[in-house]
Amino acid sequence: MTLERTRAERLGDLLTAWVDRLPPRLRRILPRELVGFALLGAFTFGIDLAVLAMLRHWTHLPMPVAVSIAYIGAFALNFTLNRTVNFRSHAPVGGQVARYVVVTVGDYLITVGVTTGLAALGLDYRLARVLASAFVAVFTYTASRWWVFRDRPAAPAPAAEEREAVGRAVS
Repeated sequence: MTLERTRAERLGDLLTAWVDRLPPRLRRILPRELVGFALLGAFTFGIDLAVLAMLRHWTHLPMPVAVSIAYIGAFALNFTLNRTVNFRSHAPVGGQVARYVVVTVGDYLITVGVTTGLAALGLDYRLARVLASAFVAVFTYTASRWWVFRDRPAAPAPAAEEREAVGRAVS
């Protein structure tokens, strides 16, 4: 593993370096990862809303289908940016993708349900989508920080465990 930072890690520093200048108490409440997550989330949410608005304007797709297309594209981008820029994970991507898919399914159900339900009640679909995102943001950050992108340490090799057991038995 190289000690040189990647371009994505340098971008993450650019986005969140100002957090280091906050008072220590505030830094504990507002860690860099949370700030990065919020900034990247706002960016990808903007993409989500733009795609949704274009789909609603240029197509006659049903609301759940339009929301779904915009949502899936935005979440794929969000995964990539959070993995590389924000959480700076170097863990194998396969397990993270699988865990992220589980999170995304839960988020998706909240997003489609709340957006469609509020729009059916007469609320503008854009405002309904913003309200749905508030629920999704809390769940997604929590799951991303402590489950999806938490680099898992590799299990020790069996030979190392056996050497420790032998060492304890000899002493």
